[in-house]
Amino acid sequence: MNNINIATQKYLKEKGYHQFSLKAVLFDMDGVLYDSMPNHAVSWMNVMQSHGFKMTEEEAYMHEGRTGDDTINILSKREGKNLKPEERRMIYQEKTNAFNSCPVVLPMKGSAELLQKVTGCGLFAMLVTGSGQPSLLDQLNNDFPNVFIRERMVTSFDVKKGKPHPEPYLTALEKGRLKPNEAIVIENAPLGVTAAQAAGLFTIAVNTGPLPDSILADAGANFLLPSIETLRDEWDHIFDCINTIKNTNTTQRR
Repeated sequence: MNNINIATQKYLKEKGYHQFSLKAVLFDMDGVLYDSMPNHAVSWMNVMQSHGFKMTEEEAYMHEGRTGDDTINILSKREGKNLKPEERRMIYQEKTNAFNSCPVVLPMKGSAELLQKVTGCGLFAMLVTGSGQPSLLDQLNNDFPNVFIRERMVTSFDVKKGKPHPEPYLTALEKGRLKPNEAIVIENAPLGVTAAQAAGLFTIAVNTGPLPDSILADAGANFLLPSIETLRDEWDHIFDCINTIKNTNTTQRR
C-alpha cells in the first residue's frame, strides 16, 4: 500500500491508461483541509441522541462524506422512523448550529503548505465535500487565499447524491473539464474513498481520524499515509512518480 510506484503502476494497468496527464488535485475538506471532524462527530452525536437516535462519535466518522440529509435519513430508517424532508432539514439545522457553537476549527497541520506545493507544480486544486457548512466554506479563502474558486467546488449544494455515490467526483471532473487520469484525490473518509474509486480516480487516503487503516484500504484507497504533514513532506516524490511512471502494456485510453 505504501509504495507509490507500485500503486501508480497498478492503477494504470487496471484502468487501461498509458500514463497520467496530471492537471488537478481534488481535495476533500473535513479531515483533510480542516481538523473539523471532532466537532462534526460531537455535534452529530449530541443532536441525533437528543432526537432519540442511537449514534456514537465513531459512527459519525463512518458517515463522513454523506450529505446531512442522507445521514439523517439512514439513521431514521434504521430505527424504523420515516422523517419528512422538513423534519430532516430541521435536524440538520440543529446540527449546523451545534457545529458552529464548537471551538473554532483550524486548518489541518500541513494543509496550507501542501496546497502551495500542489499549485507550485502547475496544478489546480478543487474542493469536493459533502459538507454544506457555510462557516467552513466562507473560511476557505481566508485560510487558503487564491487557491479555490467557486466554479471548481463541489459541495452538498451541487449534487443530488452524496458520497459514497460517485456523483460528487464525477461532477468535479465535469466542472474541471478533466479525464480521470488527469486528476488525483486526497481523502480521509472511507465513503469518500469509495466515491472516488467509483469515479475511476487514483485516491490517496490520509488517515487523520480514529478509524483503523484497514477501513480505508478496504474502501479501495490506492495509497495510504498517516497524516497531511506526511503527504506534504512526500509530495515532491509522489508527484514525480505519478508524472513519470508509464504502463507499457497498453496504449492510452481515449
